[in-house]
Amino acid sequence: MEKKKHKILIVDDSEMNRAILLEMLEDEYDIIEAEDGERAIEMIQKHETEISLILLDIVMPKIDGFGVLKIMEQKRWIEDIPVIMISAESGASHVEKAYKMGVTDFISRPFDALIVHKRVVNTILLYAKQKRLMSIVEEQIYEKEVRSSLMIDILSHIVEFRNGESGLHVLHVRTLTEMLLHYLVRITDQYKLSEEDIAMIGVASALHDIGKIAIPAEILNKPGRLTDEEFAQMKTHSAVGAQMLKELPIHQEEPLVQIAHDICRWHHERYDGRGYPDGLKGDDIPISAQIVALADVYDALTSERCYKKAFSHEKAVQMILNGECGTFNPLLLKCLSELSDHIRDELGNNFADSSNQREMRKVVVEMLKYEDLSSSEITHRLLEHERMKYSFFAEMSEEIQFEYTSVPSMVNLSEWSAKKLGLSEIIVEPMKNEKIVNMMDTENMNSLIKMLRNTTPEKPVVQYDCTIKLNGEDRWMRFICRAMWSNDEQPQYTGAIGKVVDIHDARIQRNNLEHMAAHDWLTGLFNHNYAKREILDRIKKRPDSKFAIVIMDLDTFRNANYTHGHLFGNKILKETANKLKQNIRSDDIAARIGGDEFLIFMEYKDGISAAIERIMSRVSGKYEEFVISLSVGLAETDIVGADYDKLFSAANQALSVAKKTGGGKYMVYNDTMSDISSELSPIDVIKDNNTNL
Repeated sequence: MEKKKHKILIVDDSEMNRAILLEMLEDEYDIIEAEDGERAIEMIQKHETEISLILLDIVMPKIDGFGVLKIMEQKRWIEDIPVIMISAESGASHVEKAYKMGVTDFISRPFDALIVHKRVVNTILLYAKQKRLMSIVEEQIYEKEVRSSLMIDILSHIVEFRNGESGLHVLHVRTLTEMLLHYLVRITDQYKLSEEDIAMIGVASALHDIGKIAIPAEILNKPGRLTDEEFAQMKTHSAVGAQMLKELPIHQEEPLVQIAHDICRWHHERYDGRGYPDGLKGDDIPISAQIVALADVYDALTSERCYKKAFSHEKAVQMILNGECGTFNPLLLKCLSELSDHIRDELGNNFADSSNQREMRKVVVEMLKYEDLSSSEITHRLLEHERMKYSFFAEMSEEIQFEYTSVPSMVNLSEWSAKKLGLSEIIVEPMKNEKIVNMMDTENMNSLIKMLRNTTPEKPVVQYDCTIKLNGEDRWMRFICRAMWSNDEQPQYTGAIGKVVDIHDARIQRNNLEHMAAHDWLTGLFNHNYAKREILDRIKKRPDSKFAIVIMDLDTFRNANYTHGHLFGNKILKETANKLKQNIRSDDIAARIGGDEFLIFMEYKDGISAAIERIMSRVSGKYEEFVISLSVGLAETDIVGADYDKLFSAANQALSVAKKTGGGKYMVYNDTMSDISSELSPIDVIKDNNTNL
């Protein structure tokens, strides 16, 4: 088998310099090139696990060599990839700064082939040895931890097997214990627990019922209710388990053994002091035992046992919170309540995780056939396998997928996504990138980032719809993102992962349907229902403003239909609607409310008569053989109040009075109209300034 060449990345804006280095090294190494710092970051991101060495120029456009080093430091690439700086700059300040930023060596121009070759070989060999040593140490530590955890799991599963419990009980208790502990230290500083403490309590929780080894099987697996004597014997398991650990001939000083002892002995104590074996109360019970007690009760409720059916997650949580299963620390109940949905999802995924792990093991077994593979190489191949699957599914889904990091500010696009958008796979400082800004305006970008920063680790998912410009066309897209948070005690926002889905056709269709639902099909004006909603909203938002509803009716429209037919009548309605739209203000609301009646909703300050007269004069007039004439009723909030139904009714009454005068007039509603009968002569209520058109 041909030995695989080490990969070297040459970063220099001078094509000649790259060509010189390529000629020196290409026989022995696999060379890739970048013409500037931005392209270098993209190449490192893409080939991170393959690059054995970077030859990096200092002075370059876009991002210089020190900028590349800064990003490598932030992304922790500098820990695994050695860098040799190449530059004509040999000043002490440049050299010192480069070494402080993690550079391994320095090469000056003009290049000396012997020196370049020697330093490249030495650096690659040195890092290869370091990686090999680190790999050996990591494997030894990992194997030791695996063996320790395996022995504990085996022992705890023996107890479970004897007890007839689910093989997942230990896993569930451990998972729930760690979840509750992580949340507890976030909401209070009452318990000083480090990540190491939480991990140890999680491991030790697997031994909580080890004392059941001493309980007779007929009691452990009895399907019915235990007698008082049997229950008394069952209760001894906590003290027996603690005694077993206390009598270990070795490792008595180990923190793990001490924590396991506390959990074994006191995980059946209760916060109100009514537990066993010692009747401890409140925080006299170690927090490790309190947490495991809660986890144990939850899993016992949600699991099927020989003496009971399983309760649902929701029922189990409610029973615990209601105090039906004993008394617990209020802070732990708060954790359980606020983590409820997450607990259901996490424990529900254990079966899926097991399936995934079985699939992964198949891949590992297949790879282990190659005896020359180290564990790091196996890991690399597994990661590459997952990357290929991710890229394939991303391309098949035709969704733009991305990762955003806030420090450094950088967007990583999948290969397919980058091609789709015509962008680089890695974009440094996206807010300053001209192509990005032209594609998605700054306002939308800032809104999305603000939404992501306002998430929480418990509710990290956001959805945002906006238009972006693709191939010169504005298209509606939906961003579905998950904010990423650090695991610190005070979590910090670190960026987001997400996808962008094209919803343009669906959005346009929805807009069309909304437009059809809101507008009259013939005239294009709002229909009455939609106009009413808009008017109610306007009145609510501007309670101190003066408004008026105007209802207009075509005086002789029925004659137009009878004389010229309905098609001609439709033309009259459209003509009237067009003139209304042309002669009202942009803030006014115009609607067709049925037949030949129209509505205008207007805001005014001093008076409204002049505006009504102007509209009537411009809408009225001759259209072909037909004379358009309007009767108008007007009601003002100053007189009627801001109730829509009363305002509309008042305008309608005023219109009725106006029509009884013979048409072509407008009438302003006043308090006397509500008492006017249909027989009353309209002359008594017509104002002197009404316009007879």
